[in-house]
Amino acid sequence: MMRGLLQPVSTGIVAAVTGFASSFVLVIAGLRAVGASEAQAASGLLMLCLLVGLTCIVLPWYFRMPISFAWSTPGAALLVAAGASTDDFGATAGAFMVCGALIVLCGLWPALGRAITSIPKPLAGAMLAGILFPICLAPITASIEQPLLAIPVILVWLVLFRLAPRWAVPAAMVTAAIGLGLTSGTDWLTTPVASPALIFTGPVFDPLVIVSLGLPLFIVTMAGQNVPGFAVLSTFGYHPPPRPILVGSGIATVLGAVFGAHSINLAAITAALMASPDAHPDTAKRWIATVSSGFTYLVLGLAAGLATALVAASPPVVIIAVAGLAFLGALVTSITSALEDPQHRISAIVTLLVTVSGVSIGGIGSAFWGLVIGGAMMLWLGEGRTKARRTKARRVS
Repeated sequence: MMRGLLQPVSTGIVAAVTGFASSFVLVIAGLRAVGASEAQAASGLLMLCLLVGLTCIVLPWYFRMPISFAWSTPGAALLVAAGASTDDFGATAGAFMVCGALIVLCGLWPALGRAITSIPKPLAGAMLAGILFPICLAPITASIEQPLLAIPVILVWLVLFRLAPRWAVPAAMVTAAIGLGLTSGTDWLTTPVASPALIFTGPVFDPLVIVSLGLPLFIVTMAGQNVPGFAVLSTFGYHPPPRPILVGSGIATVLGAVFGAHSINLAAITAALMASPDAHPDTAKRWIATVSSGFTYLVLGLAAGLATALVAASPPVVIIAVAGLAFLGALVTSITSALEDPQHRISAIVTLLVTVSGVSIGGIGSAFWGLVIGGAMMLWLGEGRTKARRTKARRVS
């Protein structure tokens, strides 16, 4: 019995540690970019760990399926890119709540979910690529500005990406922490923020922040996390009902928003690990891996304060560089998705360029305008009608 449990339990622990280590720096950097203090950022990371842990325990246990959850890593990247949108963390919390409410609405009203997931793939991919592009440039920038810290991080990542890809980013983060310790000492270990605590932030519903941050966060979370998450589960033969998953993760996002948590959603990358034979040869026992990851996230939440203190004590460009290394694969995937169809390449490139520009019009950020202008370009060029005509022609033939 114990031998049968060892494989899924250990797989869940590895998945949780990998998911946490590969993206917590981006979460903290993103929350800080949209107005959070160090203590509020630590609270947000702690709340995310608690919510991910609970959802990974409750729903898989109930459905006996490896339904795994995570925080929205593309959403955290969006926060970094949308830093100019607001420095009022109360307004940010309000935008997070709106995002969560829309996810709940997708679960209760399937037509909305279909509308969001029907955003043309090239535009969604281009918007995500535009969000990730500046972050993926950070390793280059850091190598020039902080070579003693950045170059060892990049070299460690390169070696492990060849030998053990799953551990490349966590090892890069450990290398960054060692470098910080050698150059700056260990005073960050004893800062007040190193002790995790939940801090309530009263939400403020600012229409401009909701449009420039809340709506793009909702779209990125649905298109970049929930849809791939369902696809991964389907690939391994699992077909859970969407409603409880979307409603549950949406409610978790609403509740977590006032403590700094930005978004909870289905996992995609780590989901493939826990839903595959790596977790257990028996498909009926793989849910144990997800529950194991949930308990691991609850424990990892205790490190949220130290993680925030480390990020706060590090040169920002080095921290973003680690995140940039983690997102190179996602950038390649999103650019490939955006440019796959030759008919949509101009619209996709326009979407990417507007998003990368960081332009803010009327207080609304570039991710929103990238989608709007890219969609307008697609309509102007008649790309949607061209695709419809090709589909009709194939049906006739």
